[in-house]
Amino acid sequence: MISALRTLLWLALAALAATAHGVEVLGSVEHEALDEVSGLVKSERGDFYWVHNDSGDSARLFAINAAGTPLVPSWMGVAPEDWPGHAIEHASNMDWEAIALADSVLYIADVGNNGNARRDLGVYVVNEPEPTAVQRMKALKHLPIRYPDQRQHPGDVWHFDCEAIFVADGKLYFITKHRQPRRISEWEPGAKLYRLDTDYTDRENVLTLIGQRDDVTVVTGADISPDGAQLAVATYVALWIFERPASGDNWFDGKARKLDLSRELWNRQLEAVAWQNESTLLLINERRDIMQASLADFSPLP
Repeated sequence: MISALRTLLWLALAALAATAHGVEVLGSVEHEALDEVSGLVKSERGDFYWVHNDSGDSARLFAINAAGTPLVPSWMGVAPEDWPGHAIEHASNMDWEAIALADSVLYIADVGNNGNARRDLGVYVVNEPEPTAVQRMKALKHLPIRYPDQRQHPGDVWHFDCEAIFVADGKLYFITKHRQPRRISEWEPGAKLYRLDTDYTDRENVLTLIGQRDDVTVVTGADISPDGAQLAVATYVALWIFERPASGDNWFDGKARKLDLSRELWNRQLEAVAWQNESTLLLINERRDIMQASLADFSPLP
C-alpha cells in the first residue's frame, strides 16, 4: 500500500512539475508499431500529424490525430491498432530523425549521424497523400547531402548529427546537435543552422552554413509556424521560439523566447515538435508522451 501511494504521489508531482513548466501531458502514443517516434509535422490536409520511427524501422509513415490514434485507409477494413503504416517505396530507414512539410510535399530526413561517420546522409521527397485513401506512397526522389565543414568521417569535431529540419520560404534547413568526439552519449553545447540550395539526385548537395548558436544544446526538433513568422526549436532541456530575423535567413539571429523544461521532462527525452496553431505546440518524447506547450508561457531573452 505504501509503495502504491508513493507511486501515485510521484506521478502527481511529475505531472505538476510538467504543468508548472508550461508543458501539459495530453496522453500517449499507444500504437505498438510507433515505439520510438522521432519525427512529427502537422498535415496540410486536416487536423492530424505525420510521424515516423527512428532508425531500425521500415520505410513508413503514420498519420495520427492529437490523441495518437492512427488514421487508416477507410476501404481496407483494418483496425487502427493493427495498421502497419503507410509504406514508402524506393526508400529505406537508415536513421530517420525528422520530417517537414511545405506546399503538399513531405521531406523525410535520413540524417541521423550519432558517430559522425555517415557518408550517405540524405532527404526523401514524397507528395503528401490523403491517409484515409491510400495504402502506400512512393518517394519522388532522394537528395544526398553533405556538410561543407566536415572534412573527415568521423573527424576531431563531432558536430554533424541532425534531428531537426524545417522549410521556410521554399528552402529546407537543418539544425545540428553536437557531441564530444568518440563519446556518443556526451554532449557539447551549441547548434549550427544549414540551408539546402540545390536539388541534385545524382551527387551530393553541399549544404550552406547560415549561422550558429552556442546556447542551444541537443536540438531534437524544429518547425515553422503556420504564418511563417516564428521558428520553434525543441531540445532535451528547453523549447525555443525564434522570430523571423529582420534581414537574411539566419533564424538564430531573430528575437528569442525560451521555456525551460522540468528535470522530469529532461529524463524523458523530448524528440519532436510541431505547431498545432499560432499559439500552441504539440510535442512527443522518447517515452511516447504527447504534450502541449503554450507560447504564453515562454519568456523573452535579454
